[in-house]
Amino acid sequence: MGKKLCVIGLDCVTPQLLFGEWLDEMPNVKRLMDGGFAGNMVSTIPAITVPAWMAMMTSHDPGMLGCYGFRNRRTYEYEDLYITNSNYIKAKTLWNHLSRKRLRSLLLGIPLTYPQKPLIGVMVCSFLTPGKDVEFTYPADYKATLDRVAGGDYIIDVKDFRTPQKDRLLEQIYDMSRKRFKVYRHMLKTEDWDFAMMVEMGPDRLHHGFWRYCDPTHRLYEPGNPHESVLKDYYLYMDKEIGETLDALPKDTSVIVVSDHGAKGMHGGICINEWLIKEGLLEVKNYPTEPERLRTRNINFSKTKVWGEGGYYARIFMNVEGREPRGLIPASEYEAFRKVLKQKIETIPDEKGNLIGTKAFYPEEIYKECNNIAPDLIVYLGDLNWRSAGTIGHRQIHIFENDTGPDDANHAQEGIFVWHGRGKEPQGPTDKVSIYDITPSILDFFGIDVPDEMIGKVI
Repeated sequence: MGKKLCVIGLDCVTPQLLFGEWLDEMPNVKRLMDGGFAGNMVSTIPAITVPAWMAMMTSHDPGMLGCYGFRNRRTYEYEDLYITNSNYIKAKTLWNHLSRKRLRSLLLGIPLTYPQKPLIGVMVCSFLTPGKDVEFTYPADYKATLDRVAGGDYIIDVKDFRTPQKDRLLEQIYDMSRKRFKVYRHMLKTEDWDFAMMVEMGPDRLHHGFWRYCDPTHRLYEPGNPHESVLKDYYLYMDKEIGETLDALPKDTSVIVVSDHGAKGMHGGICINEWLIKEGLLEVKNYPTEPERLRTRNINFSKTKVWGEGGYYARIFMNVEGREPRGLIPASEYEAFRKVLKQKIETIPDEKGNLIGTKAFYPEEIYKECNNIAPDLIVYLGDLNWRSAGTIGHRQIHIFENDTGPDDANHAQEGIFVWHGRGKEPQGPTDKVSIYDITPSILDFFGIDVPDEMIGKVI
């Protein structure tokens, strides 16, 4: 038998919780750490599920992938946006390289694998699959296995994690996680494989749904609330699932536990488009009486220089002459205008007038290259302590309820990384690794040369 490597991907699992005060109550994570090495994992900018997992699996940054979030600009037309899927990813993935060496992969729930593509092995696509009525497994007939093995309805994703119905949400998250781990262990036991990887979305859904109830530093925290132990309980539950998965593995299997980014409490939201309206940079045709999403058809582009999109980070788009259909900013003034805009955004204060440490990034400075159409600026409001609220109609810059449904956590730049059974000692410190280092290190584990275009290093 050759080498085997099993990866347990846990979306949004965050180091301050996994490596914090609960660690002594997680014996399976501890035994992986004690027999290997662990540390924080520095994610992509932006630190978000799409593109982070695919950046991990290709060792390409978002600019190289041409994927800057879930929704991207297809052209410079104002409404020409598309939702990213696997068809837009041109870089070779880890399993592409393994398949070329005739190594067999088992893939379960890795984001940006839908639509499914052929490989040597088995693929079950991720939460971005539009529904179970489409083909989302390779081979196609593997779909019939899922419900049977899961002991009921295999859940691709919870239906709505931004909901006030917390008990129902919690039940869905546990149901989804149990079934995913159950399917993963079935795959590990019944299929031939060299490399296996799953990604579970439960931690992400839990953080966004329950952070305020569990974090004593959150402004909405209420001591003694009925959901106060939800995060801890779920982390201890994950440890048990990890333990059962380890028991299902052949002897001497190497194991990685990894997340794509972390999480933190959300202070509030900065209404980026409200701020642009206030600055005279954005004009809408009809200002709503109630908060609503800013739609491009409601923007008066003949008098608009800048507009933005909301999310855990902000994407800023400039209306440039000769680039956008009704561009206003002369191309010759682009860089000077963008520099001033960056400085203004970085000095947006909180509701008390204090600076919050916002960082606005030039894409061409943080990425090796910029394929497709990048935003003009990518913005971390308050170092991700504040969300970008893209809606308008608030009549104020600061809000303290999420504008797209209950959500009191934002993403954090650093996730987690644990590797047990690497096979050789790590070179240099491993208190932090880069998300781009994962695939080169796995290729090296299997004795495969790392392609020059990969930007990570071998751990």
